[in-house]
Amino acid sequence: MTTHSRPERVGQEIQAAIGQLLTRGELRDPRIGFITITGVKVSPDLRVAQVFYSMMGTAQERAETQKGLDAAKGFVRREVTAAVNLRVSPEVFFTFDESVGEGDKIDRLLREVKQKEGW
Repeated sequence: MTTHSRPERVGQEIQAAIGQLLTRGELRDPRIGFITITGVKVSPDLRVAQVFYSMMGTAQERAETQKGLDAAKGFVRREVTAAVNLRVSPEVFFTFDESVGEGDKIDRLLREVKQKEGW
């Protein structure tokens, strides 16, 4: 018996489908920089998919990437629905994932403490 719920499984499939779109270069908007899809949270009724992404760059580059992703939502929605073979086409929202940057910050701070303490 699996331990994952249907929304979690669908989220993983959506993440893979969007990753394939990015890998194949099908999102051609020049505003979309090099991004990594870090996760997808799907509502229990499978009608909404919140896609989390991370990227390196300035705040302005992140804002431009967000605009590009928002403009591509319809295309991504169609492609995801076809790839995952869903009855209902989930509405896709892109959200910048702050946790990656926070993790890097914590890692950097731990390295600084380690150097100071001489570990």
